[in-house]
Amino acid sequence: MPTEGQSSSEAACRNARWPAQANIQYPGSDAFTNATIRWNAYGSPSYCAAVTPSSEEEVVSIVKAANAAKIPFLATGGRHNYGTTLQKLQNGLAIDLSLLNGVKIDEDSSTATIGGGAKIRDVLGPVSEAGYQIPSGACNCAGYIGSGMGGGIGYLEGTFGLVIDSLVSARLITARGDLIEVSESLNPDLFWAIRGAGTNFGIITSAVYKLTKPVNDGQVFYADLIYGASQKSDYFNAMQTFNDNMPSQLGFSSALFWNTTTNETSILATFIYVGSETEARKDLAPFFDLNPVVFAAKMIPFIQVPNVVLMGVTDASCYTSEGLHSIHTVNVRQFAAETYALVFDKFDAFMKEYPDSRTSAVILETFSNHATLTVPDDSTAYPWRDARGNVMLQLRWTGLDNPFGKTANAFALELRDDFVATSGYPELSAYVSYAYGDETLEQKFGRDKLPRLIELKKKWDPENVFGYCNPLPTQ
Repeated sequence: MPTEGQSSSEAACRNARWPAQANIQYPGSDAFTNATIRWNAYGSPSYCAAVTPSSEEEVVSIVKAANAAKIPFLATGGRHNYGTTLQKLQNGLAIDLSLLNGVKIDEDSSTATIGGGAKIRDVLGPVSEAGYQIPSGACNCAGYIGSGMGGGIGYLEGTFGLVIDSLVSARLITARGDLIEVSESLNPDLFWAIRGAGTNFGIITSAVYKLTKPVNDGQVFYADLIYGASQKSDYFNAMQTFNDNMPSQLGFSSALFWNTTTNETSILATFIYVGSETEARKDLAPFFDLNPVVFAAKMIPFIQVPNVVLMGVTDASCYTSEGLHSIHTVNVRQFAAETYALVFDKFDAFMKEYPDSRTSAVILETFSNHATLTVPDDSTAYPWRDARGNVMLQLRWTGLDNPFGKTANAFALELRDDFVATSGYPELSAYVSYAYGDETLEQKFGRDKLPRLIELKKKWDPENVFGYCNPLPTQ
């Protein structure tokens, strides 16, 4: 029975028969806070207990104990997920995988075995030191495996493909608490599913990825350029020319942001080019010829990409916690200069009307899909190989209970509709790792992939144990 001031769920957490080796932490302790604090406080889950296991065997025993006590749980790596569906988990168990952060390089097979709690910052250094490259996202604090289960997009994907395209095998704990291996030859149906919808099927304690020998000695050209409001049309017209001929070596992001120096909305563009500076400047001439403010333009090791993106703002933000980030997203397979200029003007007007939201941004990620398209579409559950870009509408304000949140989200939905209208897709399509949570299943998982995913969900997780991160239906 619950004690005074204790809910039934809290009592269940405290009374569960946890494994003897499990160091269960409860609200009020520093260890609990360290195991549950998130980058984004918006749409967060809540927990009645937390545990930081030190081995995959311990994770197995914890999952079985939680199931027996009927306590919902969520396993986390970097705790950088954006989606609001996580808030469906209330008073659950947090399984913090941060101690499972090993990275082991096997030079004989040119592979890396990466722990389920390893962050991107933990992975790139050892891979580079061993003389290899690997695809990744651009946020150092995000979990490497977790951020890749939706696909794993990134600046270098035109050369190296998606993160899931390098996945060889994974060790996974199922909804029943069984530890299994998945690969092309072992549980191949599940291996197909986790490459695009991985959060629905289990806890990955470790995974093996194939590595690639460095291109251009592991050096990339990096440039951060700033364009004023008067240059927006010329900039977006230059982007539009890449509809049919974007270099495979190029990935770039364009952030619409409020520039406190000039007191106007501006564009901050980060360009990453897998090649020499001479080749990069030739392909990027349409952007340099617009005479932007050049913050940086130089060669850097590929492992520094997450540190420098958007003038280092992405990396600085990565180390913050409990912020408010309401993020909506759109995939695009064509660039539409008129739409982008329209969105720029709307964003500028919104920033002027609501100064408290001026830390918001609209980010247009434009990554070559050259290598991505070389992988057969039916080989993985990832549905958006033809996408040329991903839009992130990042609205920010202060105070979880601030009624301005409704105004900000309504504005984000308006901009999302603008992007969808000229996206090249017949309806909204969303990269599931960026999904807000209001999208339909078809919009996140693709109409062609969804039926097979639903059948596999019914087979591997019929009780919807893994039902909090953009869940698939089980009925």
